[in-house]
Amino acid sequence: MDIVDFITSRRSIRKYTGEPLLEGQIEQLLECGMYAPSAVNCQPWHFIVIDEKELLQKMSEIHPYASMLPGAAAAILVCGDENRAHTKDYWPVDCAAATENILLAAHGTGLGAVWLGIYPREERIEAFTKLFSLPAHIHPFSLISLGYPAEEKKKRTDRFDTEKIHYNSWK
Repeated sequence: MDIVDFITSRRSIRKYTGEPLLEGQIEQLLECGMYAPSAVNCQPWHFIVIDEKELLQKMSEIHPYASMLPGAAAAILVCGDENRAHTKDYWPVDCAAATENILLAAHGTGLGAVWLGIYPREERIEAFTKLFSLPAHIHPFSLISLGYPAEEKKKRTDRFDTEKIHYNSWK
């Protein structure tokens, strides 16, 4: 599969088989996340790996769109470190790039994943900060649910929209 087909075939997977991940799979995904671009190469991210069923359940109760977590093999909480960011407002951009790299790596290794947004929803930020006892300079950005897919989704063909393309000015 060429890179364009690979990227355009990635889909959000919310149903999992329940089988555990292989040793080293999470580290491989995290390595890919850490190879994301970041402003001035500051790399202001931290990752919390969650594989305890009790925590997965608790997160599904505090995030309104995380009902798939109890069936997931694991999750990754992507956090931004404002002390390491190029400027205070750059860490979300950098964490978004790391999140996307992890999603693509999961797709490439046969795992299913979905991006669950936390930032900028204050109630989610507060809940995850409290649940994981995050220090004041660390901000929860996204949560990635992971597992072996128990659903298959067709490639979407309705995303490319030429009306959203502008050359040299807004016309």
